[in-house]
Amino acid sequence: MFMESIKKALNLKEGTEVEYKSAKGGFPGSFWDTFSAFANSQGGVIVLGVKERNGKFIPDGLTEEQMAAHKKTFWDNAHNKSCVSIPLLTERDVVEIMTESGIRLLVFLIPKAPYYLCPVYLTLNPFGHTYKRHHEGDYVCSDDEVRQMFSDANNVQHSADSRILTGYSFDDIDTATLRNYRQAYKDRHENHPWNEFDDQRFLESVGAYRKDRTTGKEGFTVAGMLMFGKNNSITDPECCPNFFPDYREHLGDGKDVRWTNRVYPDGTWEANLYQFYSRVLPMLQHALPVPFKLDENQRRKDTTSAHTSLREALGNCLIHCAYTVMGNIVIDRYDDRIVMSNPGTMLVSLEDFWEGGHSVCRNPLLQKMFVFVGVGEKAGSGADVISTGWRENGWQLPTLVEHQMPARVEATLLIEDLVKQQERETIQKSGLETESHTESGLKSIQKTESNQKSDQKTGLETENHTETIQKSDQKTESDQKSDQKSNQKILEAISKKSVITIKELQELTGLSESGVKKIIRNLRADNQIRRVGPDKGGHWEIVVPSSD
Repeated sequence: MFMESIKKALNLKEGTEVEYKSAKGGFPGSFWDTFSAFANSQGGVIVLGVKERNGKFIPDGLTEEQMAAHKKTFWDNAHNKSCVSIPLLTERDVVEIMTESGIRLLVFLIPKAPYYLCPVYLTLNPFGHTYKRHHEGDYVCSDDEVRQMFSDANNVQHSADSRILTGYSFDDIDTATLRNYRQAYKDRHENHPWNEFDDQRFLESVGAYRKDRTTGKEGFTVAGMLMFGKNNSITDPECCPNFFPDYREHLGDGKDVRWTNRVYPDGTWEANLYQFYSRVLPMLQHALPVPFKLDENQRRKDTTSAHTSLREALGNCLIHCAYTVMGNIVIDRYDDRIVMSNPGTMLVSLEDFWEGGHSVCRNPLLQKMFVFVGVGEKAGSGADVISTGWRENGWQLPTLVEHQMPARVEATLLIEDLVKQQERETIQKSGLETESHTESGLKSIQKTESNQKSDQKTGLETENHTETIQKSDQKTESDQKSDQKSNQKILEAISKKSVITIKELQELTGLSESGVKKIIRNLRADNQIRRVGPDKGGHWEIVVPSSD
C-alpha cells in the first residue's frame, strides 16, 4: 500500500504533505527546513531522488552508494542538536523503495511532533529557525508562534488558563454571569454540596480562583476571568488583551449587507465566554430543522443528537482556543453551513482527533468549567459526539481544517442538505416525487378546478389539459424507472467498493458529475447510505434497515 501511494504521489504536484528533492549532488540542505515544517504542522513525506523539470517531478534516482551516504548523513545530523532539536524519526520511518522502472528513492516519513516536543527547530536557537508548512512551501515561524508552541509544550504542568492574575478582585467578576452559571450547575447537580457554598468558595471549587502552593500566590485565574469576568477586565494586558468573541449571521441576499445579525463585545453586555456561549448556542441550534424536546416543566431540552453535536462543537471551539495569541473566535452562520474558527493550532493530529481517545486540552480549567454544566468531553470523544448528530440524520459529516499564517483551526458543519431534506419531505407529503412535478401538478389542478364550470359545455379545454397531465405522468414514470436503475447501480457499486470516487460512479452509470451527486444526496436523505469519516479518507456504508 505504501509503494502504491508513493507511485501515485509521483504523478502529483508538491503539496502540504509531500516534498520532492533531488539528491544527486549530495544531501539537500533544504531538507531540514522541510523536516521542521512537517514536524510542526501535520506531518508529511520527503522523497529524495526526484527532480523538477518544467513544473513536473521526474524520478532521477539514487545509487546504492548515495542511498547509504544520505542515510548516514541524516542520522548523524538528526542526533546533533546544533542541527535539529530532536531526532523524531525511527528506523522504520526511513524507507528505501524502487519504482517499477528500477529507480531507487529514499523516503522519509515525518510525523506530526507531539505538542510536548514542539517546537522542532534548527540550530540551537528556536527563534528564526522554526518552520511550519503552508501549502507546498515552508515558512519561518514568528516569535509569537514559537512562544505559543513552548506554552503548549508546558501545558501539562502549567496551562495558560491556570495562570494567577495580579491585581484582580471580585469586582472584576460579572455577578449576573456567575448567577446564571450557578443556576445551570444546580440544575445539573441538584444535591451537590457546592450549591451551598458562597460565591468565593464556589469559584475556588471550579478553578476560577486558586492558590499556588509553591509560591503562596493566590488570585483569580485566566480561566476564571474568561468565563465569568467583565469584558474590560478580560481585555486588560494582564489577562487576554486580544479577546474578542464574534458571532455573525449571513442570512440575507443583499450584497451590501455584511451580516444580518451579530453578537460581539459592543458594550451592551459583559462579553465573557459563558455569556457568549449562552447567547450564541440558541441561535445556532435554531438553524437545525430538528425539533427540540420539552422537559416536565415545559422547558426546552436539546436532547436530540443534532443539538448535542452543535453544542459540543461550540464548546470545543471555546475550550481549545489559544487566547494568548493574536486573533479571535469567529462563528459564522450561513444559509447552508456553520463555520467555527479560533486562533491556535491543534495539539493532536487530525487523524488522532477523528480517531478519538486522545484527550489533550489547551485550557483544562475552562474545559472543567464547561464540563460541570454538561458541555465538552474529557475522554477525547468530542469528535465522535460532534459527528454523531450529523451521521444519525444522514447529513454530510463536519470537516476540520488547520490553517497557517495565521494559525487557526476551522470547523465547518454543512446544513445545505437539511434544507433539501425539508423540501423533499414536503414533496413526499403531497404524494409527488419531484419538485418540478409538484409545481406543474398544482398549476394543472388549479387550472382544472377554475375552468370546470366554464368548460362544462364544450369540455375541450378540460380534455386537452387532462391529456397533457397524462403525458407528463408517463414521462415522470419513465424518469423514475431510469433513476431507480441509476440508484441501484450506485448502491451495488458502493456495496462492492466502499472507497469509491464520483468519477468512478460516473463511469458506471453514464451520468454527469452533478447527476451522480444528486443521487448520492437523495440516497443519503432516504437513509440508504451514509458517509463514515471525513470526505477525504472516509468511506461509504450501505444502511441496513432495522428489523423493527
